[in-house]
Amino acid sequence: MANLGEMFGAGASETFMGLPACEDLAQLDAGIALIGADCATPYESVGAYCAGGPAAIRVGGAAYAANLLHMNFDLGGPVFPGGIDAVDAGNLTLDPADAEANRRKIARAVGHVLDRGAVPVLLGGDDSVPIPMLEAFGGRNRDFTILQIDAHIDWRDEVGGERQGLSSTMRRASEMRHVSRIVQVGQRGIGSARMADVAAARQWGVEFVPAREIAREGILRAASLIPEGAEVIVCLDLDALDPSVMPAVIGRTAGGLGYWDTVELISAVAGRARIAGFDMVEFMPARDIDGQGALVAAQLLAAVLGIIARQGKA
Repeated sequence: MANLGEMFGAGASETFMGLPACEDLAQLDAGIALIGADCATPYESVGAYCAGGPAAIRVGGAAYAANLLHMNFDLGGPVFPGGIDAVDAGNLTLDPADAEANRRKIARAVGHVLDRGAVPVLLGGDDSVPIPMLEAFGGRNRDFTILQIDAHIDWRDEVGGERQGLSSTMRRASEMRHVSRIVQVGQRGIGSARMADVAAARQWGVEFVPAREIAREGILRAASLIPEGAEVIVCLDLDALDPSVMPAVIGRTAGGLGYWDTVELISAVAGRARIAGFDMVEFMPARDIDGQGALVAAQLLAAVLGIIARQGKA
């Protein structure tokens, strides 16, 4: 089949949307840095099943490389209205057999971005990837609110003896001294959460906004749970989206959020607080259908970059 993108000037690009590449995050000179991470702490039973996710999302956004400065109707202007202020640092070199080293590399990369006063945007990879990202925000004399958008709550203390895995992301976050509030949006169906896990989350102070509530009442209450002026880290698991638009996930569950639910929620949060970090995880290339999931993820990522860019540099 002919590549229609070529008609509009699109060509191969190793970076997302043709963003400038950054080889050394310690020398970062941009407001946003994109970092790919295939895995952090995979369970032995499934391995690094989301490996290749960042690369697939970059391919999904390849057509944007020729159109980066064009009108984006999702944003009401170009992605970067004041000029391109983001870079793509490529993928970290990670080893599924060395989870501890993976976590150190992810935390170090995110730390470099934060040290430069920029916003890290982490592409995964499975949902264990956010744990070291969140840890990197510690020791900065600031408290952070986490907005998790996910079909699952990730409050298991351990799975098969592993406490740093994808089912424990928010439980580990709750133990970080710099995390003062957690709002979790999009839960639905039956997942790994036990009744005790839900109770522990509520006892800690988590506010849940299930997908059914979003379908019935929209995103306004979810956004209102983010304190005015807060520093927010958005953790987006792509299975939060309905599988009709996002098939490339391990746990397809009906009744998920739509594209606009997700964009409007993140935009509303940015209108009342500052997005200090963002991750997009659980993209599973093997489960994609005709590249549909990659296209949706790329469009959503472009919108998020534009929303963050409109906040200005820290």
